[in-house]
Amino acid sequence: MDQSSGRILYIGGAWVASKSTDVIAVINPATEAVIASATAGSRQDAADAAIAARTAFDSWSQTSLDERLGLLRRVSAGIAARADELARTITSEMGCPIGFSRAAQIGLPLGDIKATLDVAADLDDRVIGRSIIQNDPVGVVAAITPWNFPLHQIMAKIAPALAAGCTVVLKPSEVTPLNAVILAEIFHAAGAPKGVFNLIIGGRETGQALVSHPDIDMVSFTGSTRGGRAVAQAAAKGPKKVALELGGKSANIILDDADLEKAIPASLGQAFINSGQVCAALSRLIVPESRRKQIEAIAAQAVKGWTLGDPMDPATRLGPLANRTQQASVRDAINGAVEQGARLVTGGSQQPVAQPKGAYITPTILSDVHSHMDIARQETFGPVLSIIGYADEAEAVRIANDSDYGLSGGVWSGNDDRMMAIARRMRTGQVILNGASLDLAAPFGGVKQSGIGRENGRYGLEEYFAPKAITRPSASPAEEKKT
Repeated sequence: MDQSSGRILYIGGAWVASKSTDVIAVINPATEAVIASATAGSRQDAADAAIAARTAFDSWSQTSLDERLGLLRRVSAGIAARADELARTITSEMGCPIGFSRAAQIGLPLGDIKATLDVAADLDDRVIGRSIIQNDPVGVVAAITPWNFPLHQIMAKIAPALAAGCTVVLKPSEVTPLNAVILAEIFHAAGAPKGVFNLIIGGRETGQALVSHPDIDMVSFTGSTRGGRAVAQAAAKGPKKVALELGGKSANIILDDADLEKAIPASLGQAFINSGQVCAALSRLIVPESRRKQIEAIAAQAVKGWTLGDPMDPATRLGPLANRTQQASVRDAINGAVEQGARLVTGGSQQPVAQPKGAYITPTILSDVHSHMDIARQETFGPVLSIIGYADEAEAVRIANDSDYGLSGGVWSGNDDRMMAIARRMRTGQVILNGASLDLAAPFGGVKQSGIGRENGRYGLEEYFAPKAITRPSASPAEEKKT
């Protein structure tokens, strides 16, 4: 396969040339060099992929669960075998440090597959009343994925969809298409039946063509809230099932009995990891007003450990943002916050002196932030942490819930009961207690403007089912005996 032409798609089990002559430059955000070109798939390419997936659906949906899970195991082995290549590709495409790529950008998609394998065999038919409830696959799934965790977001959708018996058309972000091409090679080498997995590459128009195609039964989208609304509107004309994992402006509540020397450095990590380009980033740090100055001092010291540099250097902790457009957006957010009255504790919007080239942003901490400010209400998607003070626990919860979003959250405390009581009152899809690590067995998704549906584990797998009730005139003798 010649990737250099930029016109290669994977449809119906074969590499095919795009029907479009348009190409998209793939740019390394650290060096600003063009590293490859990717096709801007046409409407006909999207249609061809949807038709290929529809053609494959009847047979794939009837294969045994063992066969479907066997494919996923082979794909997992393929990802592991090409882990270093994939990590370096993702770092080149979107700028995250190579150490983070190897640990998270590869570890998470492998975890996605494992989480699906762990629960798939337990979803047998259920009996409710006189009915057998059969989990039928929803059909052909369009998976539209973002650039910040490209392979993770792909596998969080594709693994459960394929396990459920669905077929898939993947449209990755045009910012990070190269890792998806490698994944298509892995699927091909793993013996995926023709049309079960399809890849088209392109921008918004390609995505719209895919979502609107009549052979698509479900759209699983991860991206901005604005993009999610557009997808939902287009899918509603079907109508098609949608799962939307959208933006966030998540709150991290520090209770007055928390170990600040542990909680504050860890909270910076919860905001700055992947250069803050995380939908679930805990970017609002809600702290006791009485301890604000102490917290600011600890944070200002801890931020010195978040060194910027060449993302291919294993010592680098923060690479560039994904592109100059994202950098400009974060700069505007920082400047706007200061104009609205926020105080700069450290960092700022200027190009870092040591990185004159590339989409870099210095890790930034703002204080004296209030909930009415744009920086507290709008997703920043950069290494920016806003400190907001509170007088008592009731106000802390009120501030946390005073958001259009509800994707994630955090609580730090030395008392488990206090911490749990606060977590239960937060209106969000997940709450991280005392910096707990991500649990891929637990459902992930949001409320309010953060989306619809869930990913990961059992809940993520169930998104790709259409339950069917098969109702009998009377209960079976075995069930009557149980009664």
